Amino acid sequence: MAFPVRPAVAILLFASSASAQFRSTVPLVVAPTTVTDSNGRYVDGLTTGDLLLFDNNVPQPIQMDWMTYPISLVVAVQTSANSGAVIDKLGSSGILFTELLAADAGETAVISFSDEVRVHQDFTASPDAVSHALRMLRKEGENAHMLDALHQALLMLAGRPPSHRRIILMIAERHDRSSVTKLPAVVEQVQRLNAAVYWITYSPFLQPFTVKPKTAEGLKPEDERIKHPTCFTCPGPDDTPVPPDLGPGNLVYALGELVRLHQPDLAALFTATTGGRTLSFLKKNALEQAIQLVGEEVHRQYILSFQPKGGQPGQFHSIRVAVRGQPALKVKTRQGYWSLE
Repeated sequence: MAFPVRPAVAILLFASSASAQFRSTVPLVVAPTTVTDSNGRYVDGLTTGDLLLFDNNVPQPIQMDWMTYPISLVVAVQTSANSGAVIDKLGSSGILFTELLAADAGETAVISFSDEVRVHQDFTASPDAVSHALRMLRKEGENAHMLDALHQALLMLAGRPPSHRRIILMIAERHDRSSVTKLPAVVEQVQRLNAAVYWITYSPFLQPFTVKPKTAEGLKPEDERIKHPTCFTCPGPDDTPVPPDLGPGNLVYALGELVRLHQPDLAALFTATTGGRTLSFLKKNALEQAIQLVGEEVHRQYILSFQPKGGQPGQFHSIRVAVRGQPALKVKTRQGYWSLE
């Protein structure tokens, strides 16, 4: 998959911080790699003898980790004023994150971000807890502190066992709005933690037109809505119609969004540099399909690693992987890494 933005950085894993997963005493570069055929089907069963990894076009001896390691997943959801339709679609998706993405022995945390970052659920293996956290999300604030959210997610992942794979799933637009954390700091964090970033994105202008007309009851967080009266005299749901939620769709907002298009595309940058993937959706079924596609890819990757030959600190090294003798196969991995020492 081609990405329009050249990455600012990719991941260099230090075995001293993850020796339980990558049993080595030297720094390793780790490259999660996805291999598909011409029809997009995953190719399984390849060995280190089948795969060629090039660091700045120089072939490297590689290792392949065959064990399946638990996943620590942080789901980060944008909850700004233009995200109401997206929040509605997420209410019943908790089981997809826990069962299809984090999967067996995995754990999931949920955070939201707008003007500030909020932790709604710390790491748990409970689908019910994750679903409850998602159903309690509500619109708040005007901004989109994406870099602050990534920073918070990485802080949470830093405390997980070193044997876990660390994954962040962002459900957000592509461009930051008013973060305090700076891009270089997040780039270094993600590099040192060997975290993979996946991004499910959407158009804030089109999302409001995909939602059914709401009532006053529907404006509440999903877990606070009254579905049916619990007794004969108990109040029922408030069926008062409300105007459609078109978000902050005035002219000033639209002009501001045009300006933001010139800011870095964080979705493309972080997914390319960490070997992740960017997907987009409009309707609820497309969102659920995107989550399933991320889960399928994560669990069908080859985890390759190699010992870098050094270089000047700050020097960018490009990485590519190919399948020996099968040029028609499509191979996706991270685009490279920066020498940190």
